[in-house]
Amino acid sequence: MAKIETPRPIRGTQDIFGTEAEAFAHVVETFERIRKLYRFRRVEMPVFEKTEVFSRSLGETTDVVSKEMYSFEDRGGESLTLRPEFTAGIARAYLTDGWQQYAPLKVATHGPLFRYERPQKGRYRQFHQLDAEILGAAEPQADVELLAMADQLLKELGIAEGVTLQLNTLGDAPSREAWRMALVEHFRESRDALSEDSQERLERNPLRILDSKDPRDKALVHEAPRIDDFLSGEAERYFLQVTEGLDAAGVAWHRNATLVRGLDYYRHTAFEFVTDRLGAQGTVLGGGRYDGLIETLGGPHVPAVGWAAGIERLAMLVADARKLAIDALDVILVVEDDRALRVAQQSLAQLRRAGFSADIVASGSPRKRFDKAVKAGARVILSFTFDEEQDQAVRALRGPDEWVEKIDAIVLPLVLAQGQ
Repeated sequence: MAKIETPRPIRGTQDIFGTEAEAFAHVVETFERIRKLYRFRRVEMPVFEKTEVFSRSLGETTDVVSKEMYSFEDRGGESLTLRPEFTAGIARAYLTDGWQQYAPLKVATHGPLFRYERPQKGRYRQFHQLDAEILGAAEPQADVELLAMADQLLKELGIAEGVTLQLNTLGDAPSREAWRMALVEHFRESRDALSEDSQERLERNPLRILDSKDPRDKALVHEAPRIDDFLSGEAERYFLQVTEGLDAAGVAWHRNATLVRGLDYYRHTAFEFVTDRLGAQGTVLGGGRYDGLIETLGGPHVPAVGWAAGIERLAMLVADARKLAIDALDVILVVEDDRALRVAQQSLAQLRRAGFSADIVASGSPRKRFDKAVKAGARVILSFTFDEEQDQAVRALRGPDEWVEKIDAIVLPLVLAQGQ
């Protein structure tokens, strides 16, 4: 008989187990708790959408659309795409599901996303993100609220140390367009000195050149025009209100005048929380204001702002900082005589219903079960033996007195009820 070869995992995916899974869950649980504090509504989004949702919102010429999306044709001949990000789907739902009636609408979600990109530390082809958005709010206070929420998330995860909020303004539409034209003129003068990628971006997406990590581009970027020279009075006031709001909320920030968003629908605030603990790609959370996005999907002008954060990357920081608190086991039950199994099972169920974490050792050699229970590290060891004379199970507890009393108050009535 031919040997059956075990299937290998797909490159760029991962199985999450043990401490990594606990760190992952800790990130999600913390996010869920904080989004409730900030009154963000939970939403669940489809894992796949019509391809046009992403191609129209992200732009046909972006790397995500042209190189990284997992798109396929379904049996009906329609092009579908596994979601590479959340914002476009939320914007589509805002239009198609009648969510406009709740504006300003604060929503949050998390789950898997898919991009065909080179796997690296903390980045996978199937990855997971947290996402928070405010739609229908044009005020700077919406930006401040999202940034305060992100800042509190990182602090409560215990990973804020060494993470910097980098902040910039892209101005309003007239400011951005004037800046864009100045950038095109600046880079055209030295086109041949640019990297190949930046030469391609020059005509269609010149702001992206400011993001370039290529050494050939850095000197030219350093000399490039700054957005501050093109800001309208309105754009200046908007950014000032954002920074004053952050200061009032106790959120530290650092101005990064080269931080950009390449797509035309981005306006005003752009931000990233950055660390040096994850290699060259140090962004752990990022976002900005995207007032023109919903118009690209055929809707009206809807001001909006949002952010996303990679769960894997946050979980790595949590694990590295040893900030993960694994809940201790309250009670370990050990059945030292199989005739006591029924009472032990009843006790296990009642303890869990009462809110205690509990597990049971009831298999293997009866003589070795107690030693195995000790290794579980529970607060209380609850052992069950069998009394031949009384013909019933007997319990014994070991642990701190206050815990023993609470546990026995639940277990003792079950033991006493055996003969009734």
